Amino acid sequence: MCVFAGSSFGSRPEYGAAAAGLGRALAARGHTLVYGGGRVGLMGVLADAALAAGGRVIGVIPEALEQLEVAHQGLSELRVTATMHERKALMAELSAAVVALPGGFGTLDELFEILTWNQLGFCAKPFGLLDVADYYARLLAHLDHAVAERFLQPAHRALVICRSSAVELLDALDDAIVPSVDKWLDRT
Repeated sequence: MCVFAGSSFGSRPEYGAAAAGLGRALAARGHTLVYGGGRVGLMGVLADAALAAGGRVIGVIPEALEQLEVAHQGLSELRVTATMHERKALMAELSAAVVALPGGFGTLDELFEILTWNQLGFCAKPFGLLDVADYYARLLAHLDHAVAERFLQPAHRALVICRSSAVELLDALDDAIVPSVDKWLDRT
């Protein structure tokens, strides 16, 4: 299970609690956690919780970030890539599904790249948002707006599974089927 998460803690204690809860839930289900390899912010909380619960954790970090000493050195496995692009590709390759915790530009970049790959048929990975304290409410509203404005098909909007509980999100991802739908709304 690939998890994208912020390298910061955010402003609410609920974010850290949710990251720790997701890490424990993944370990309890026997899922290997694949994540960005950092020891900082929600990434570090997530990895530490999964490891403490006996889980296997694979970190994937670009060389430039490893050299800044933000790499988590206590993981089951740490893979170092040359670029951010290689990092995202390897994280996707190593996982069967994807979850996004709250985060900033990096998290948003990663989540939209996977959604785009699903939309274009480059992969078929269930995707979920762990919506802690309504963090993703405005993003979800924007996706609904994109559907209303015909920039996004309803089937592609449905690729985003959203729950506020880690257990409920993992259950939904276990049951998810990624549809194969043509991207383009109009061929004229």
